[in-house]
Amino acid sequence: MDTFKAKSIKDESEFTPTRAYRRLYNKFLSLKTSKGRFIHIIGSPGTGKSTNIYHALDNLDLKVYEPVLKLDSLKISARTLSNEMFKVFKQDFQAETRKEVYEKASDYDMIIFADKFLDSEYLDKDKVGVSKWIEHKRIKAVSIYFLLLIEFIKHNQDLKQVNVVLHHAMVINYKEKKYDFLTDFGLLSWIFRGVLGIFFEYILISYEDSEIIEIVKNHSEYKNEEQIRSYIKKYGSKPRLICKELQNQ
Repeated sequence: MDTFKAKSIKDESEFTPTRAYRRLYNKFLSLKTSKGRFIHIIGSPGTGKSTNIYHALDNLDLKVYEPVLKLDSLKISARTLSNEMFKVFKQDFQAETRKEVYEKASDYDMIIFADKFLDSEYLDKDKVGVSKWIEHKRIKAVSIYFLLLIEFIKHNQDLKQVNVVLHHAMVINYKEKKYDFLTDFGLLSWIFRGVLGIFFEYILISYEDSEIIEIVKNHSEYKNEEQIRSYIKKYGSKPRLICKELQNQ
């Protein structure tokens, strides 16, 4: 599935601007003039969250820090994962303390946690990213969110000078398919997005059928609209999965 997964700002030569992209672009643009923002980019696996993020960054004059986190094992604890995160931050910022990390982070328009943090196995096959760790830990992965919440409360004043963007998916594996808790479970997902929206800003990456057709045509040699529509019925708003299916025919 990684064939159609963006891994860097320059990956996408063909891009289809959509309503979701324009919302994301305008949200990122606003970070130039404000601080203390927490923005979640959410959407089902295969919607192209990374593509939208990196294309927006490529077209905006923002000072961005994107950490790279390569884990040695899926078996590490949430506490170890948290420590590894701040070890990377301290190395990148040449900081001695966590407070100094936040001070250095405030120099940027955006601190973004995206593919290089979540899916670093694509960068180094001998390592794993945070997404794989969360999938492996399943319900036990909730503990990392509690640790980060404690960190947020402890350094709330420092974070008022930092903009954080999270490429976010709460993925559940079921019958060899991936589902996102925030988008794929109807009313329940709508309720959880509502709760998320109380505390944080978020952008939902989803598309109209006409937008999906245009996206797929730009990424695939298959141009038959009826065929594409049949896969929309199967996969929904997930152009990357549709492109993969067409490629495998």
